[in-house]
Amino acid sequence: MNYNGMKYFFTIAIIFAVTFSSYLVNAQKFAFVDSEYILDQMESYQKAQKQIDDLSEKWQNEIKGKNELLEKKKNDLKKNEILLPAETKKEREKEIEDLITEIRTYQSKKFGVGGDLFKKRKELIQPIQRKIYKAIESLAEDNNYSFVLDKSKHSNILFADPKYDKSDDIIRKLKK
Repeated sequence: MNYNGMKYFFTIAIIFAVTFSSYLVNAQKFAFVDSEYILDQMESYQKAQKQIDDLSEKWQNEIKGKNELLEKKKNDLKKNEILLPAETKKEREKEIEDLITEIRTYQSKKFGVGGDLFKKRKELIQPIQRKIYKAIESLAEDNNYSFVLDKSKHSNILFADPKYDKSDDIIRKLKK
């Protein structure tokens, strides 16, 4: 191939590459949202979170009361240990062990993995999250976004240009 043929081929290749790459750039539209910000703007989420917090506080106070009773029983046993008959001492030690087991079981039932707090959070928050997801999905379809990323504090997005933040659009969509 002569010099002019190479030049012509190279020019066509560059035009093709520029045209094709601009097509690819335009084909991949993306946006991001901050799900925590969106949740914080939703009254239903705030009410649900308050309900969860109140329930958690109630259960923590119950545990605190049981722990205070446990400490009282331990102190009483320690004070009267010398005066108590062996049988009574064993009974009180058993009461203390049973109370410790009861407290641990209660804590696990209320706050453990799959516990009552987890179930309540799932019951109250999951419908709100589904609603947000549907709004994001609708926004993505309406604007032909290939990707919608979450920029909440738990994500791995280190930087995002604010012009691509669609959180307020989602909030407006949810308020309709």
